[in-house]
Amino acid sequence: MFRTHTCGELRISDVNKQVTLSGWIQRSRKMGGMTFVDLRDRYGITQLVFNEEVNAELCERANKLGREFVIQVTGIVNERFSKNSNIPTGDIEIIVSELNVLNTALTPPFTIEDNTDGGDDIRMKYRYLDLRRSTVRSNLELRHKMTIEVRKYLDSMGFIEVETPVLIGSTPEGARDFVVPSRMNPGQFYALPQSPQTLKQLLMVSGFDRYFQIAKCFRDEDLRADRQPEFTQIDCEMSFVEQEDIITTFEGMAKHLFKTLRGIELAEPFQRISWADAMKYYGSDKPDLRFGMRFVELMDIMKGHGFSVFDNAAYIGGICAEGAATYTRKQLDALTDFVKRPQIGAKGMVYARVESDGTVKSSVDKFYTQEVLQQMKEAFGAKPGDLILILSGDDVMKTRKQLNELRLEVGNQLGLRDKNKFACLWVVDFPMFEWSEEEGRLMAMHHPFTHPKEEDIPLLDTNPAAVRADAYDMVINGVEVGGGSIRIHDANLQAKMFEILGFTPEKAQAQFGFLMNAFKYGAPPHGGLAYGLDRWVSLFAGLDSIRDCIAFPKNNSGRDVMLDAPSEIDPSQLEELNLVVDLKEEK
Repeated sequence: MFRTHTCGELRISDVNKQVTLSGWIQRSRKMGGMTFVDLRDRYGITQLVFNEEVNAELCERANKLGREFVIQVTGIVNERFSKNSNIPTGDIEIIVSELNVLNTALTPPFTIEDNTDGGDDIRMKYRYLDLRRSTVRSNLELRHKMTIEVRKYLDSMGFIEVETPVLIGSTPEGARDFVVPSRMNPGQFYALPQSPQTLKQLLMVSGFDRYFQIAKCFRDEDLRADRQPEFTQIDCEMSFVEQEDIITTFEGMAKHLFKTLRGIELAEPFQRISWADAMKYYGSDKPDLRFGMRFVELMDIMKGHGFSVFDNAAYIGGICAEGAATYTRKQLDALTDFVKRPQIGAKGMVYARVESDGTVKSSVDKFYTQEVLQQMKEAFGAKPGDLILILSGDDVMKTRKQLNELRLEVGNQLGLRDKNKFACLWVVDFPMFEWSEEEGRLMAMHHPFTHPKEEDIPLLDTNPAAVRADAYDMVINGVEVGGGSIRIHDANLQAKMFEILGFTPEKAQAQFGFLMNAFKYGAPPHGGLAYGLDRWVSLFAGLDSIRDCIAFPKNNSGRDVMLDAPSEIDPSQLEELNLVVDLKEEK
C-alpha cells in the first residue's frame, strides 16, 4: 500500500496513529539535528520530521532529498510544537520511521509554489509541472465541480446528454474552420465543429426535446484572454419553447451554479436590457453593471457654442465618475493618452470637475458659460466632487465604443470592478444582421438559423437591416458567458434568410441542405443557448484569462509549446493524404 492517508487529511485527532503517505517534496530545511520536509499531493501538504538523534542514517538520507522527489514515508502522527495556521494540516507533523524514494527528480525550471518565479512561456512549456501548483489545480477542481453541477441541474430538468460528431462538414459562415484531410476520400476535408449548432437542431427534429452536451468547439481565429482555438461549450437546445422559457430555464441554472459553487443566493430576476439600450448607454453589447457611469448624450447642450470639435461632431457623450474630482492633471493626461491609443482611436478627451461650491471647472471653459456647464452637470446628476469625462466623434457607434473603453478603465482605476461582486443581466433584441464592409453584404449577427422577431418578419422584404432577432446573451461582469436564440424551423423562412445573406439556392443546398431537408419532415419550434464553460470557470475563479482553467492550453500564437504543436508532418503522411504543401513566400 502506497498510502493510508493523503497529505491533506490528517488532523490533531489523528495524533499517535501510524500512517503512510506518498507525494512530492515541496521543500526541505535542516535546523540543527532536525530535518523538516513538506510533502505535497493533490490534497494538501504535511510536514515530515527526521531526527538525527533518533535515526542518524535515516536523517542523512532525508538530507539528500531534492525538490519534487517522489517519496513514500511511514511514521507516527505527532502534535506540532510550532503550529502553522496557513494549512489545514498545520497542527500535526509526521515523525518518520521509514523512507522510500519512489523516484528522483531534476530541479524544476521554476518553483512549484502559489507565487512561482516562472513566467508564462516557461510554465506553458512545462505545464505538467505548473499543474502541481495548488492555485492552478484548484481551477481544474472548480471546473470539475461545475460540470458535475451542470449535469445534475440539466438532468433534473429532463435534459438528455447526447454526443455529436467532431468530424463534420465545413460551414464557413462565421469564424474560420479547422479542416482535416480525409485519406479515404482524396481531395476532400472534414471540418472541426465551431459549435454543434446544426446537429442539435437535427436532434430537435428527431424528437429529443431537451438536449445538452459539454462539447469541444474549434475556431481558427485570433486569440485573446478569453479565447482559445479549442474551447468548451455547455451546449443546450429545447423544443416547443419560446424565448421566455429558455431564459427562465438557464437563469435557473446560473443561480444554481452561484449557490452551489460560490455560496451566493441570487433571489432577484436578472436585469434585462435591449441591445439598442446597451449600446446607447454603455457602448457595449456586454456591459459591466457592477458600477454606474451610464452614458449621457450632450448634443443638445454642448453643440453650437464655438468649440469646433463638438460643433462638428455626430456624437457627444460622457460619463460621470463619482468622487473623482481629485484626479490630478497628470492622471487626466494619462486618461487622454489612453483613449488616443491606436486600438481605441479617440482624438481627445474633455473633462470637467464639479467643485465643492457646485460650480463646474472644465478644460473647455473658454467656450462655455457657467450656465451651460451647469446644464451639463444637471444632465449627469453630478454632485460636488464628481468628475465628468466627455468624448466626441463623427461616428456614433465608434465613439460609444471608445467611451465604453474609457468607462471600464476609470472603473478599474477607482476599484469598482470587484471580482467578488457579480452583476448578471440578459441582453435581448439583437439586430438580425450586421453589414460587413469586407464582404460587401449583410451578415448574420449570430448565425443564419436565428429566428427574427415575429413583428419584424415583414421587414425582411423591405428593410432587413432593421430586423431584430429572437436572440439573447447572458452577461456577467462585462463577460458574455452564454448566448442563444430561437431558431427558424420553417423551411421557407430559412430559404428567405439564406437569400438575404447572399446565398444562391445552390450554395444554401450544398452547405445546409441536410438541415433544410430535415425541416420538411416536421420540425418543432425550438431554441437554445450555449454557455462558455471556460468563461464561467474563469469568472468564478477570479481569473483574467481562460487559459488558467484549461489543463493544456495554447499560447497567444495558437501553439502548444509543451507538445510543440502544430508541427510539420512526415512526407509519407502527406503522400497518403494526397497533399502537397506549397508555402508562399511573404513579399
